Amino acid sequence: MRDALLALSTGDVFLIAIIVTVPFALLSFLGARHALGQIGKGQFAIEQELPQRGGGGPAPVSREAREAEVRQMVEAKAYRQAARGEAPLDVDAEVKRLLEERPGPALGGDPGLREEVRQLVVARNERRMRKGEEPLDVDAEVERQLRELENLGQ
Repeated sequence: MRDALLALSTGDVFLIAIIVTVPFALLSFLGARHALGQIGKGQFAIEQELPQRGGGGPAPVSREAREAEVRQMVEAKAYRQAARGEAPLDVDAEVKRLLEERPGPALGGDPGLREEVRQLVVARNERRMRKGEEPLDVDAEVERQLRELENLGQ
């Protein structure tokens, strides 16, 4: 019997080890299939579907909340300026200036843009007339398109 054990070569030992361990590895792999399927899942996973928000824009913010946020930003700016040794910033005056309700520059006031929109409307009218459709009122259409462009950001 002792001679039989010594008669095994290194290659035979490796084959026996592989033949014994492969079934255990397959059973472990099949048993862990559910666990492997859960890798990368969970509450922080990227694959999760995000909840769909209702349409519309952001909720309106109260004037007090807006003023508090603006004041925080201006105070932080004043603190950084003071830390750099720059002239101090009047926080109250800057907050008041930022919160003033001033409409931005109207797109209709830009003569270059107005002329470009007018050219587009004239070209559209020419296409409409070639199709046999009624032409648009150029001035009214220019005003309508400029109003639409102004309202895009809102």
